[in-house]
Amino acid sequence: MDNVILNSYSKINNLNVSRETCNELEMLISMIQKKNREINIISRNFFEKQLIRERHIIDSAQIIDIIDLKSNTTCDLGTGGGMPGLIVAIVLKYMKNSMKVHLYEKSYHKCAFLKEVSRKLKLNTEVIQKDIFKVKNIETGTIMSRAFKPMPVILDLVNENFKNYKNIIFFMGNTGRKILSETLKEWDLDYEEKKSLTNNNSFILNVKKIRKKSS
Repeated sequence: MDNVILNSYSKINNLNVSRETCNELEMLISMIQKKNREINIISRNFFEKQLIRERHIIDSAQIIDIIDLKSNTTCDLGTGGGMPGLIVAIVLKYMKNSMKVHLYEKSYHKCAFLKEVSRKLKLNTEVIQKDIFKVKNIETGTIMSRAFKPMPVILDLVNENFKNYKNIIFFMGNTGRKILSETLKEWDLDYEEKKSLTNNNSFILNVKKIRKKSS
C-alpha cells in the first residue's frame, strides 16, 4: 500500500491506522465499487477510489472517538451500503473491541451486500432487515445516522422507539447550521460539535440528551 493512501487515513483523530486496517478499508472500497454496478450503493458521481475513501470511508471513521466504546452494541440507522456502520466495525475489529454493530436497513439487496462484506471481512455485525420505525424498545450505546432521514425525524424516532441509548451522532452537511437552528426550535438538545475532517462546511453533532419542547 502506498504512502499516499496511508497518509489519507492518518488524518483520522484517535485512530491507530495499521496497515491491516487500511487494507480492509481498501477492500471495502473495492467491494462497494463492484456492487455499485448492480445496485445503487453510492452516487456514481463519486465512484473513484480516492473520492470514496475521502467522502465515505474517512468521513465515517472520524466518529470513532465519540462512539461509546464501553457499550455492548452500537447501531446505524438506515445504513444503506454500510456507511458508517461497516467502517466502524472494521475499526473496532483492529481496536480489539468486541462491541457489535447493528446495521438497520430495509432493502433486501443492500442487506445481502452488508452480510457479504461482514462475512468476508469477519466483522462483528448484525444485519437487521427491518423498518427501524416499526422496531420498539431498542437498547443500545451509540446511535449513528448518516444521510438517512432529516434530523427532526431521527429525534422523533429515538424519542419514541429507543428505551436506552448513550448518544446520537449526526453527520451535518452544508445546510447543517440551518437544520440545527430549526431543530432547536422544537427540541432541547445537550450536544457537542466536532469539525468535519472531510469538508470545511460540515460538522459532526454528538447529541447526549434530547427533550421535545412543549407545543
